[in-house]
Amino acid sequence: MNNDSLKIAVYIVIAILVILFYTKDIKLFDENFYNDIQEIAEPDIILVLVNKNFKLSASYVPDDLKTINVKYANENKKLRKSAKEAFELLSENAHQQGYEIIAVSAYRDYDYQNDLYEEYVTTMGDEYADKCSARPGHSEHQTGLAVDVSGSNDDYNLFAESKEFLWMKDNAHKYGFILRYPQGKEKITGFKYEPWHYRFVGIEVAQIIYDENITLEEYYDKYINLN
Repeated sequence: MNNDSLKIAVYIVIAILVILFYTKDIKLFDENFYNDIQEIAEPDIILVLVNKNFKLSASYVPDDLKTINVKYANENKKLRKSAKEAFELLSENAHQQGYEIIAVSAYRDYDYQNDLYEEYVTTMGDEYADKCSARPGHSEHQTGLAVDVSGSNDDYNLFAESKEFLWMKDNAHKYGFILRYPQGKEKITGFKYEPWHYRFVGIEVAQIIYDENITLEEYYDKYINLN
């Protein structure tokens, strides 16, 4: 084998090792989600954990849903009473400081989520759908405690580019909300980075999650025994 052939062989081996290194967790990542699914026994608690392994029943509807004032939301957006009141206070205080934070999506029932997920599957495929949309029963929006927001640029997909995003990063926890799917935590949450998606957990827990820079899953792992 001449030097050029040797170099090519070495490069191929290195390339294979690099690919193996960066993909070694992908299979584990995929296998960890939507397996050993548990139906949630107490869906009404404020700290309910809904993700790819903990599922709400198809019939679950919160019994204290309230419509968010249209000053702070698009029409007919609902949250549970405590989350609705906290969000309206957050949005009003932000407005007084020159920011515009509007709820563009809030409570979704099981059937709505099913239709949304199936649309992703049809148009983008299963793999993309599972990164970007929860399967029915696995969406936080069904809890009535999650809200997607837009800012002054009027596009929730571009919320991270708005001045409101920086305000939310510094202030959402003061009202009991957390950034639910942070950047760099995808292997823990199971979802891609969503700077527009916030979850109400109450001020005390939100402060801990903010201070420790952790996800709700990590909070459960550290502070709540699921066994």
